[in-house]
Amino acid sequence: MTTPPFDAHGAAQAESLSRRHCLGRLGQWGLAATGLTAPLLQACGGSSNDAVAPISQPSAWSDAESVRWCRQGIQAALARSDSATTAVSVALLADDRVVWSEAFGFANRESGMLATVDMRLNIGSVAKLLATLAVMILRDRGRLTLDQPLVELLPGFSMLSPGFTRITVRQLISHSSGLPGVNDRNLFAFIPILDYAQDTLVAISQSHLKHEPGELAVYCNDGFTLVEPLVRALTGQSFTDFIQQQVFDPLGMGLSGYPLVPLPEGSFVHPYYKGQRTPQEMTSAYATGGAFSTPTDMMKLARLFLDQGMFEGRRIVSAEGIRDMGVDQAPWVRINPTPASSAWGLGWDMVRHEGLAAAGLRAWQKAGDTDFFSTQFFVLPEQRLAVLIVGNGRDYGQLPLSEGLLLRAAKERGAIAALPPVLNVAVPAPAPAPAPANLAELTGVYACDIGPFQIVASGDGSLMLTHLSASGQWESLPGMDTPLRAGSDGMWSFEGAPDLGVRFETVRGHRYMIAIVLSENRFYRKQKVVCERLPPLATPLPDAWRARVGTQWTCVNESPQSLVQVYGPKIGRIGELKELPGYVLWNNLQLLKVVDDRNAGMTIEAPGYAGRDLVELRMVPVQDAAQGGAAPSEELHQGTLVYRRVAASPAAA
Repeated sequence: MTTPPFDAHGAAQAESLSRRHCLGRLGQWGLAATGLTAPLLQACGGSSNDAVAPISQPSAWSDAESVRWCRQGIQAALARSDSATTAVSVALLADDRVVWSEAFGFANRESGMLATVDMRLNIGSVAKLLATLAVMILRDRGRLTLDQPLVELLPGFSMLSPGFTRITVRQLISHSSGLPGVNDRNLFAFIPILDYAQDTLVAISQSHLKHEPGELAVYCNDGFTLVEPLVRALTGQSFTDFIQQQVFDPLGMGLSGYPLVPLPEGSFVHPYYKGQRTPQEMTSAYATGGAFSTPTDMMKLARLFLDQGMFEGRRIVSAEGIRDMGVDQAPWVRINPTPASSAWGLGWDMVRHEGLAAAGLRAWQKAGDTDFFSTQFFVLPEQRLAVLIVGNGRDYGQLPLSEGLLLRAAKERGAIAALPPVLNVAVPAPAPAPAPANLAELTGVYACDIGPFQIVASGDGSLMLTHLSASGQWESLPGMDTPLRAGSDGMWSFEGAPDLGVRFETVRGHRYMIAIVLSENRFYRKQKVVCERLPPLATPLPDAWRARVGTQWTCVNESPQSLVQVYGPKIGRIGELKELPGYVLWNNLQLLKVVDDRNAGMTIEAPGYAGRDLVELRMVPVQDAAQGGAAPSEELHQGTLVYRRVAASPAAA
């Protein structure tokens, strides 16, 4: 293995890597275009609606139009000069057979080693399905119920908010627990980190709820991480041993596992960062995203879902458990401003995926991203189809490729007559200019976990949307640098860009900005909550926090082989936003409310991804050893991360 060289800009690299992990999620609501849509849709000649004979023999799949289309799409993505992805692997299941599996590109570009179908890749949050299966297996054995409070099963679990006693097992695996988000300490590393789950339990004990359990569903990794100590408490086994014995071994998934030890060179696909090969990426949060596998191995898991918990005549989990995983969990929450685009299951991101629903097909879908890998996993229970595609990058068009492959495969099997029609989106008729008072209700600063947005009204009744950059400047994002104008359909569209717009909705006192974007394949529109408007504060920052504005902090207790630490120290900055004074601005990303002179807490309750990974800051008094222990000082604690002040920087604008 070769570790990439590091230079004097290590801190900037680390901040860039961390911010990339955050801002890359803008693509989840359509703001980060890859430029792949047209090539993917045109990758195979001929009309996709031409009549074809249904495929009945596995051998016929090698030259099926669906496979040729997907293969050419992957090849086109890897051939792009600006592609960050060097390898992609894919498998397609029809009935109980893997009818196509293929790997593309380089596992190790420097040595010329090509990727093969047996090389492991990190599947990220697709691993949440394994954690959910563990819960279902334990339920089958009478060890728990889904709506049982976690405190009855895991006595060591506690939080600072009294409502934690109401968190149920169901809420852990449906993103509705109210836990803050993700323990960021040693989450991704280049060595095995074996105590991450226990560290997370400690971090949670020092945290408050960000919303009441069951109030809303916001993507939450730590809920699944808690399945690890839950399994140990109920079985005496480690989570990884339990999954190995109860899932991997009986399914014959010999190429799947967790990074407890490094994999042999040549057995896995290397990640790349800024064009340079890195060592094996090891995700420490096993239950939430730490598994590695191959697409072919994962088709065995797909068969378990298709066959209602059976695999080759052996019962692994109850049919009820599989069915319950596919039940829409939206009715269990009280805030859901995007019901048409929100139908998540237990473990599954979607149990009514809009891309396949456009053709009348029911699909269960789970996406998975690490810092380097991106995966899409689909199971179509009625059509008995499944696909997993994974690459060591996020820019190869994984979602439209998966959707397009499955739609074409369903057509070739006779399940649908044609692909859904492409939507021709036009700018709606303009609405009358909103009254100034109505505009005032929309303008202001909106918060999420990946940086504030600002809405400013213009004199002609339009709105301008900007996002706070890493440098603390308000900047337009690509494709959103034109005015937003109100349409007769209630949507605000970007001038000249009818494919993308926003709407505003108030639910239980929370004003949300919701993105409406045409999907990559142009078959459907999807809606995502982007951020929540924060009210101005009547009081300024107290003196204790005012004195910290402009200070810079470096993390001192993360593993030297933590991914971010390798690329330079993890840096944090305390600031204040002049457009919304009184809030603490952490790292130009999150706006926090002052609790007291030493604590700043979470501010928003936003569903989906918008309020995903929220943080709290605690200032802890210490004695400054550099001055003989005589001078009082303080550390900054975020969860179990410990930061020490290193320098002052200019206050945020």
